[in-house]
Amino acid sequence: MRTEQLTAQALEKVDFDKYLLANAVGKRAEAIANGAPSVLDIDTSDMKFTDIALQEIAEGKITVSLEG
Repeated sequence: MRTEQLTAQALEKVDFDKYLLANAVGKRAEAIANGAPSVLDIDTSDMKFTDIALQEIAEGKITVSLEG
């Protein structure tokens, strides 16, 4: 899936809050970079950490808290 489509899907999951999405992707990508396993059902070995995080959020596999 294209990045634009993933971003649109992920934005829906966070009530179109771009700042919240960017923050969530950053934190999740950092966790993956530090050894956290991906929850995607695909081979992620060739993917960037930020792309993995974005796809996890877009697919609803990772929930993002809307509270501060």
